[in-house]
Amino acid sequence: MIETFTAADNKARCKWCAATQQYMDYHDNEWGYPVVDDQRLFEKVCLEGFQSGLSWLTILNKRENFRAAFANFDFNQVAQFTEQDAERLVLDAGIIRHRGKINATINNAKRAQQMIKEFGSLAAYFWQYEPKRDESIEPEVLATCDESIALSKDLKKRGWKFVGPTTMYALMQAMGMVNDHALNCISHAKSKKLREEFKRPIVVTI
Repeated sequence: MIETFTAADNKARCKWCAATQQYMDYHDNEWGYPVVDDQRLFEKVCLEGFQSGLSWLTILNKRENFRAAFANFDFNQVAQFTEQDAERLVLDAGIIRHRGKINATINNAKRAQQMIKEFGSLAAYFWQYEPKRDESIEPEVLATCDESIALSKDLKKRGWKFVGPTTMYALMQAMGMVNDHALNCISHAKSKKLREEFKRPIVVTI
């Protein structure tokens, strides 16, 4: 069962966002709401990878720095990054200076370009893995699910890096592929409504 707390506005929210205002803003305005824009989706994939082993607050605090460092996560630009760019980023104190994750982001940008040629968009590919859930039932506390495991396996086969099953489940939560807000959380109904209205992208080979 997802724990909740009552915030200063007397409205219930998922307990994980109680720690800081940044968490609450992210919870209220982004987390669990459907994403279809490929550039935003690529950003979420990359940031979830950078978060691995760290707190999400660290990522939120550095998000604007990440955007500046990685061309606002325009994967067509990031795919052109050179070894010199990677070396520059390793020295950038505004981001997570993890060489493996930096190289993975550049690699994944190239893989994203390939994926768009095959599926028409990143969104069309990722949304194929949407778990089927009854949103009238309290969500479970999960780290992975069958779909995140399958997504991770397929991405790795396609050459993507830092896309493990737990990271991919966190991505599913962040991009609204699942609604993991507690039933009594003020954002559960909003997420449910947006998901009901959301037009799932279809695969279009280009």
